Amino acid sequence: MAKARLILNELKKWKVTHVVGLPDNGSRALYQILNGESGIKVVSVCREGEAFAIASGLYIGGKRPAVLIQNTGFLESGDGLRGTAYNMAIPLVTLIGYRGYNTLGSKREDTAATFLEPTLEAWGIPYYMLHTDDDVKVISAAFEKAQETFMPVAVLITRECT
Repeated sequence: MAKARLILNELKKWKVTHVVGLPDNGSRALYQILNGESGIKVVSVCREGEAFAIASGLYIGGKRPAVLIQNTGFLESGDGLRGTAYNMAIPLVTLIGYRGYNTLGSKREDTAATFLEPTLEAWGIPYYMLHTDDDVKVISAAFEKAQETFMPVAVLITRECT
């Protein structure tokens, strides 16, 4: 379980100006502290596919955005990602709540979890796993990779933020 405050500190370290996304149960704690943070603006979207277009526009406008969505929304937003951040070579870090991670391999496997990593691999999007507080440093690795490649990179948050 990763603490929202540690994730926020990583975002601040990378001078993130905006977090674009749609809150869900797993990211609730992170959104709550982001909303109280004066240095980072939260931009809520109606559908996750909008997040990539908005974040790409913010980047082109000189800001440093990050996207925060759940895996179900990420899967829904494929064309938005492809048509903006991917095609425009935007070094965008996306924090993805990995709903159903704990069900992988069980009889009641959540298909949102089943499809996430194969989809990222098929789309050529590198990703890092954030399981616990000790893994928060992967957010920095994701920002470094995004800047190196000028492409989107994902961080998969496997547990609900606290």
